[in-house]
Amino acid sequence: MTPDGFAVLYEEGPCLAVDKPAGLLTQAPPHIDSLEQRLRRYLQQRDAKPGRIYLGVPHRLDRPVSGVLLFARHVRAARRLSGQFERRMVDKRYVAWLEGELAEDAGEWVDHVGKVPDQARAEMLEAGHPLARLARLRFRVLNRSDGRTCVEIELDTGRYHQIRVQAGARQHPVVGDYQYGAQQPFGPPRSDPREQCIALHARRITFYHPMTHEARTVVAPLPAYWGGLEVP
Repeated sequence: MTPDGFAVLYEEGPCLAVDKPAGLLTQAPPHIDSLEQRLRRYLQQRDAKPGRIYLGVPHRLDRPVSGVLLFARHVRAARRLSGQFERRMVDKRYVAWLEGELAEDAGEWVDHVGKVPDQARAEMLEAGHPLARLARLRFRVLNRSDGRTCVEIELDTGRYHQIRVQAGARQHPVVGDYQYGAQQPFGPPRSDPREQCIALHARRITFYHPMTHEARTVVAPLPAYWGGLEVP
């Protein structure tokens, strides 16, 4: 764990993966705290490079979400990684606690969603809506306990707030995600509600190294406040 509160999970050539804490923005303007700024500061100090540190951000995690996040150290690597995300070559797996007990042990959710203009939220839309984007994920149940269901989620698409809006629309919101209908709290309380976590964790990512083209898998352990849930 670095002094800035995140862990470096993987580093090879221009690729770097870190464990993002919940409640922290992935990116933000210079005057607002973010993981990108913390990581850049960490690299400057570690590598004794006072100049500007380049960091490409080929994907993002929502502020209340924890887990593995991939960065690139130069432009060519960033472009190649971004291309993998655009072509859906990257395998992204999440773990989530959902309110209520899902009837199925596994399944697929296929919807159309879109970001609400000028607001930091998404909504379900009809397929023909001009802002609608296909949203597809697969899930399997890991555990059921106390009126909640723990699931592993494989994202096929990567839409804005996708897991959160699809789960909330089915009356099984992510625990702690009041924005999409949750009734139950999750994680240690924070004085600033914007920093409050939800029960959604980016557990694993598999991608192809942009220079060697070899498959790489990075796993982020569940935070301690998840209560010791074992996930293969």
